[in-house]
Amino acid sequence: MNTVWKWVYVVGVVVASLAGAFSFHNDILTWVLMIAGVLVGLLYFDSSDLMNFGIRYMVLGVAWKSLDSFVAVGPYISGFFGGFFGFVGPVVLAMIVMFFIKKYFGMMPTSSKKM
Repeated sequence: MNTVWKWVYVVGVVVASLAGAFSFHNDILTWVLMIAGVLVGLLYFDSSDLMNFGIRYMVLGVAWKSLDSFVAVGPYISGFFGGFFGFVGPVVLAMIVMFFIKKYFGMMPTSSKKM
């Protein structure tokens, strides 16, 4: 089942990044990507790796904002990273929830994999 969640993550990153690069906005796509991100965060990623994943998420956010200054291709590159950043946000949020559940309530997730 981990292989399925890995591919959901990869497809979600690609779709969100391309939608961001081409400034494609659709409410249904946004909801599907958000739900996929939450499910991937809950069922695929290991919440004990939250610190490293959170640092990668913050670096991605900084890169996204700094890439906007490129003149010719700035909006496309910035949109690409913005879509990526937007998809990974629900993943991180779900990992935070799982981290607190494991830490303070002692419950173990049903399935997780350390990346």
